[in-house]
Amino acid sequence: MLGDLFVNGFDVTDDHEDADAIIINSCGFVEDAKNESVEAILEASQLSGGSKKIIVTGCLAQRYANDLANELPEADVIVGFENYGNLPSTVGGLLGVEAKPGLLMPEQARVQVGGASPPFRAETQRLRITPRHTAYLRVAEGCDHKCTFCAIPSFRGRFRSKQWDSIIDEAKALADSGVKELNLIAEDTNQWGIDLRASDGRGLAELLYALAEVDGIEWMRILYAYPSYFSDELIQAIADVPQVCKYIDIPLQHITNLSLLRMNRPPRQHTEDLLYKLRDRIPGLALRTTFISGFPGETEEEHEELMKFCRDFKFERLGAFAYSEEDGTPAAEYPDQVPEDVRALRRDQLVSQQQEISEDFAMSRVGKELDVLIDNWDEDMQAFIGRTTLEAPDIDPVVFVTEDKAKGLAPIEPGQMRKCSIIGSSLFDLEAQPVV
Repeated sequence: MLGDLFVNGFDVTDDHEDADAIIINSCGFVEDAKNESVEAILEASQLSGGSKKIIVTGCLAQRYANDLANELPEADVIVGFENYGNLPSTVGGLLGVEAKPGLLMPEQARVQVGGASPPFRAETQRLRITPRHTAYLRVAEGCDHKCTFCAIPSFRGRFRSKQWDSIIDEAKALADSGVKELNLIAEDTNQWGIDLRASDGRGLAELLYALAEVDGIEWMRILYAYPSYFSDELIQAIADVPQVCKYIDIPLQHITNLSLLRMNRPPRQHTEDLLYKLRDRIPGLALRTTFISGFPGETEEEHEELMKFCRDFKFERLGAFAYSEEDGTPAAEYPDQVPEDVRALRRDQLVSQQQEISEDFAMSRVGKELDVLIDNWDEDMQAFIGRTTLEAPDIDPVVFVTEDKAKGLAPIEPGQMRKCSIIGSSLFDLEAQPVV
């Protein structure tokens, strides 16, 4: 969206005082995210004193367009996925300007949504406002699974893989702009290519090998993998390709068979077999997962079974959510809803247990020399913030990197990849100093 606006003559500012229009890219995944998105819309309107045009995009716009239009007069236009390509003319029309000669400014509806499964458009002209050395690369859209708790298929559309050439072109453009780390994302990342197999025959394994050939890309990370579609070829590629971080984010949601059955997810034996296979075949692997606490029908015994499994398996990274009833999902209609305070308690117990496991994992890395990608300088900590291959941006612990000027090494700068000695840990975070 930013790329489209920029090439059509719009400037992007991070100061709301300078802005003529504010775009909120909303989330509609779970209740907390929906509330946060609504608060962002209201905050944008308050910041501007009602003088700025407010455009709402994203999943909340796609899922609840008419509700937003009726209940939030602060939103001037609500734009869904199918109409992202028209955003420059939409914003220009709101502002009464012709940002670029020939850019149309038609009379426009306040709600511009359309279908949830639009075709991919070229994304090489991105305007990135995030750090230059790291980027997210979407390889697919949508989801065809029928998990009973999840509304994503209803507003993200059917699963569809981005074409091979488009992904490679985008990766090359990102690398040319300074990107060293690609974080591969989709609703089901490891399913990439399954819908193209008849015409293409290539899957995520082949894509990883090809992306590794892009000059400048040093790390690739797989986020949001489903506990299926892990072919032997894909596992081998993760293990063998040096640029692929030995890190997989694979949300599991639960581990007991009754809960998984109610969720319409793969059974426990399949999941356990996969997890141990991944650890056995990919040396040094860090696994991130998430679980839902208090899913309808979850008994105290099922919760304790999940707790025991996590104690025994010791995921390197783990998050937990209290179950949220989502409109239009089968689970929202289940009769045996768990009280909200019990959901929150079980989530907190799972997170608290994981904290000790995460601390032990951090301590186990003290004394090692690891490559650290420097993200930024933290004024409060008086240290640079970085990550190893086993930390994804924004969601995982970090590495605090300080300089030992007596060593006479090159100054640390954001975007550098530095070999560092891990000299200590602070809860889940690491402390390090460069050795090169």
